[in-house]
Amino acid sequence: MNYSHEIEKMCSVAKGPNHGPAPIPEEGKWVKAYEIKDISGLSHGIGWCAPQQGTCKLTLNIKNGVVEEALVETIGCSGMTHSAAMASEILPGKTLLECLNTDLVCDAINVAMREIFLQFVYGRTQSAFSEDGLPIGAGLEDLGKGLRSQVGTMYSTRVKGVRYMEMAEGYVTKMALDSDNEVIGYQFVRVGKMLEDIRHGMTPDEAYSKNIGTYGRFDNAAKYIDPREE
Repeated sequence: MNYSHEIEKMCSVAKGPNHGPAPIPEEGKWVKAYEIKDISGLSHGIGWCAPQQGTCKLTLNIKNGVVEEALVETIGCSGMTHSAAMASEILPGKTLLECLNTDLVCDAINVAMREIFLQFVYGRTQSAFSEDGLPIGAGLEDLGKGLRSQVGTMYSTRVKGVRYMEMAEGYVTKMALDSDNEVIGYQFVRVGKMLEDIRHGMTPDEAYSKNIGTYGRFDNAAKYIDPREE
């Protein structure tokens, strides 16, 4: 190690107490994190790309500094879905520091990685106060029935009003309006559950009928509209 001439001429002053880093909550314990291997937890990070046309939600389950589980969810950019496929292969098995300094292909995923890193190293994870943390596989619990990401898609214009297209319950097929043309409910199909039923042998028609549901005062509507066509 090289020292400047000014430092070489200085006398030494003894260092006082050294208590190390402040402890952070990790999986039900207070931990003084000195190295990446001291970090454990499950958390989420949100990222966006430079033109801000798409976003990513990244979920990582980390044990002893190593990514054991990764969930990458993207919206708003078709290319980002392919980047997510690559990132989901890249992340598991890497240390948290490796992940931070790895090109995860897409700006939005890289930003999500930066944001989630901060949560882990500052003790702000979802499992901070969960004894022994969350098991590998907990990331799947963020998904809806049929292991499909929960998505909300709404569109509106000043002249024609709002259109509900997809809710957490599923793909919206009809909107219910009252006599004042105000929304009072909607009909939806649980896409993930429907496809799961088809995979398990049910006919498409049966699966579709079984997974249709309604919300609100759908049955009392004065008018029903298709949000994509009307």
